[in-house]
Amino acid sequence: MSRFLNVLRSWLVMVSVIAMGNTIQSFRDHSFLSEKLYTGTPEFVNGLQARTFGIWTLLSSIIRCMCAIDIQNKTLYHLTLWTFVLALGHFLSEAFIYKTAPLTIGVMAPLIVAGFSILGMLIGFHCVPEPQEVSARQKKRN
Repeated sequence: MSRFLNVLRSWLVMVSVIAMGNTIQSFRDHSFLSEKLYTGTPEFVNGLQARTFGIWTLLSSIIRCMCAIDIQNKTLYHLTLWTFVLALGHFLSEAFIYKTAPLTIGVMAPLIVAGFSILGMLIGFHCVPEPQEVSARQKKRN
């Protein structure tokens, strides 16, 4: 496996762990979202919205962690890339279309993480072997 994919795997694990922390925070206290992310309209943030955000973040975290474990799985790799695209789209739309999340450090952080992750995963595409290459390597080991 290439050195780049190993770095990408480490990045995905780190991002996944941070997302799990955000999930816990969303379930513990919904004011976290109104104070850090959705500062433009904090009155829109309630417990239900925070828990929904937490579940979405948890699902993204699980997908990213699974990709780190099995980074050669092209389907999982694509799904992981899409988690970052959706996160980027969500925060950009909240910042520029809906105006619920002004560009504070709390919003810039996920934008930067999603942007770098998308870039890294797009670069990593050429390092991920085709499925037939993976199965040939596995047969060789047996």
